[in-house]
Amino acid sequence: MKRSMKRWVAVAGAAAIFGLSSVANAQDAAVLKDLTAVLALNGQACGEVVSAVRQGDSDYLASCKDGNNYRVFTNGQGRVIVEKK
Repeated sequence: MKRSMKRWVAVAGAAAIFGLSSVANAQDAAVLKDLTAVLALNGQACGEVVSAVRQGDSDYLASCKDGNNYRVFTNGQGRVIVEKK
């Protein structure tokens, strides 16, 4: 394979990876914003969710700016549950 072709393939691969990571970052930001809203609507002091770990479908561990941690999930009846950790 020619050197210029190898470079093009490398550039295309890097662009695809960075493009996917920016989409993931946008989705992550939306999830953090949604979790912040859910916690506020449930009367939990949080301020802002700064990180979240997805544990399963509709099941997250959220870490707040103020240091509090919460598990936010949907139970079998479809109800959102917030547990302080």
